[in-house]
Amino acid sequence: MGRIRILLYTFLAIAAGGALSLVLLNQFYKSTPKSPAAHQLLSTPKKDLFKSRAHLYFADKEKPFLIAEERDLLHAKDAISFAKMIITALSEGPRQELMRILPPETVLRALFIDQNKTAYVDFNESLKEKHPGGSQTEILTIYAIVNSLVLNIPEIETVKFLFDGRESMTLCGHMDLRFPMKANMLLVR
Repeated sequence: MGRIRILLYTFLAIAAGGALSLVLLNQFYKSTPKSPAAHQLLSTPKKDLFKSRAHLYFADKEKPFLIAEERDLLHAKDAISFAKMIITALSEGPRQELMRILPPETVLRALFIDQNKTAYVDFNESLKEKHPGGSQTEILTIYAIVNSLVLNIPEIETVKFLFDGRESMTLCGHMDLRFPMKANMLLVR
């Protein structure tokens, strides 16, 4: 009887230890930043970080317009770092009663700015594959990204979209993405 009790206590201790390690591992993954921009932020010394207020554009739940949501974002001094943090914040979704504009699986693969002040944003194919579709939703998604970058960063005047490193004619079949796009204030309320 004593031997069975020892085996039972040993089994319970091992099971409890395993459960505790799973809980701690789950907390680690929840607290670990998922975006490359957030990982870069962690490796930047605190003295080199800046806080900037950004207006992020998300879709209105009731009407086909974009509404700005103000956020303070930490970033390195350069415009590319700030742009990456803006895209990261857009992918996290709104904090107010607005609609997210990027599917949760969307990943920014790369972002760079050329000498003509065009930002090239390279997303994974999930943005195209998981997008809900529809012309109005596509317009709001595109201009939420464009407006959020152009209206917050003086070094960016236009935005060119890439998907997995390649140009695409459209996101979901409605808007022509072959050329860099300027901000559209007619969609903002």
